[in-house]
Amino acid sequence: MHVKSIVMSTEEQFDKIISACRDIYVKKLKDYGAAWRIMRPASITDQIFIKANRIRTLEVKGVSMVGDGIRPELIAIVNYGIMGLIQLELGYSDCDDISVDKAVELYDKHMGQTRTLMLAKNHDYDEAWRMMRTTSYTDLILMKLYRTKQIEANDNKTLISEGVDANYMDMVNYAIFGLIKIDFE
Repeated sequence: MHVKSIVMSTEEQFDKIISACRDIYVKKLKDYGAAWRIMRPASITDQIFIKANRIRTLEVKGVSMVGDGIRPELIAIVNYGIMGLIQLELGYSDCDDISVDKAVELYDKHMGQTRTLMLAKNHDYDEAWRMMRTTSYTDLILMKLYRTKQIEANDNKTLISEGVDANYMDMVNYAIFGLIKIDFE
């Protein structure tokens, strides 16, 4: 008997990962509301830094003392990156000022833009990310974080470079690439 192998396209894999990340985002919204709305973008950048730095530590040390592995941290980077994009659009608030439905609508909007960017870059780079080591995604996310921190230190002004929003989108996409490698390869 011949078994046919089903290979998912990058777009399908990306969408499955987005769906899993969105599901966690929605469940946490239902648990906590949009409490993250009080975070200034720089604080979100620092939160992503904590997650990326932990991934690097786990990659180097090879063991986790608190049980959670790399996958949940990558999901957190995806979701915090989208929250960062929302904060850049709306500004931060002094309270949880949006409904769950509005927070999900904004998530979908910014994830859609981030997905569109991935598809365009993936076309131009011909899926080079598939040949990269997953540890390189971690390093690239950390580099993007240091760039973002520098841009934030410069009052979000750049002379020639992309802004914080582009760096958040790239971090989200690198994290999704890592999740695709974990889940599908």
